[in-house]
Formats: sequence, C-alpha cells, structure tokens
Amino acid sequence: MAESREAGAEEVWGAQAPEARAVARSPREVAEDVRRMVAGEDVVFADLFAEDAVFTYPFAVPGGPAELIGREAIRGFFGSRGEARSLFRMDGVDAVIRETDDPEVVVAEIRHHGWSHVTDAPYQHTALGVIRVRDGLIVRYDDYMNPIAVAQLLGRTDDLVTALSGS
Repeated sequence: MAESREAGAEEVWGAQAPEARAVARSPREVAEDVRRMVAGEDVVFADLFAEDAVFTYPFAVPGGPAELIGREAIRGFFGSRGEARSLFRMDGVDAVIRETDDPEVVVAEIRHHGWSHVTDAPYQHTALGVIRVRDGLIVRYDDYMNPIAVAQLLGRTDDLVTALSGS
C-alpha cells in the first residue's frame, strides 16, 4: 500500500479535529487505522468516525448495544471498554482489507490472538467489519463478531447462557 501521508503527520493529526485530519484518507487507510486501534497503537477509535456515524453489532452480545448512533455515543461506549483488555494479553493483530465495487466500502477481516486470562489458555478472535468511509471518516461500521467467542474471551458465558435460556 502506498503511503500518502507526510512524515510526522500523525503527530499533527492528533491535535486536530477528526474532520480536519481525515479529508484525504481512503477507506483502506481508515481500515488500517482500525487495525492499529485493535492492536493498541494509540488510535482513538471514535476519532475515525463522522459526527453522525452509525456503528452496529449485527450479532450483539447479550446486554450489549446493537447500534450506536453518533461519534460521541461511540466514544462513550468504547471509552468504557478499557477494562475488557485486562482480561487477555494480545500478542498479535492481523488484518486483511478487501476493497469492494463501492469505492466508499471496504471489508476488514481483523484477527487477534494471544492469551486469555479468563480461560488461562491461548485464544484467537476474528471479526469482520463492513466499513463505509466518506470524506475520510467512517459513516457506518457493521462489526460482525461471534457472540459465543466474545463471551468466552471476556468470561461472560454465564451471561450468554442466561440470555439464551430466557432466565
């Protein structure tokens, strides 16, 4: 992938509003920033989104939101998720980013692996993101994750069983 950013641009971007820093960014570049966020590489997820963006979990885990509307709702939700990271040690993150026939849309397959402190065993987790980017910002992100794998990784299988059994 050809890099279109100038040297040192990331430091400057961090001080600018999301709209100001994202004008020339392609959907592929934005998806790579999503991978960097998953890897813990100092990317603020909400800053990748347009003000009125929509984020969905088509297969939401019980008790979790199916949809978040607006950058600040996305920021609030993901800002409160930091404690989940303490439940596992991430050793690597890979992404395969596929362009589509719609120039605004990419499909990102993001896989991370490491050690689960909950199960005391290695883990692998894969999610597919269908990401629509307009003017360098995400306007819609559909995040497809396996709710069983998420519950196992986060130690919430009892919550999942309760939700599925209607108890």
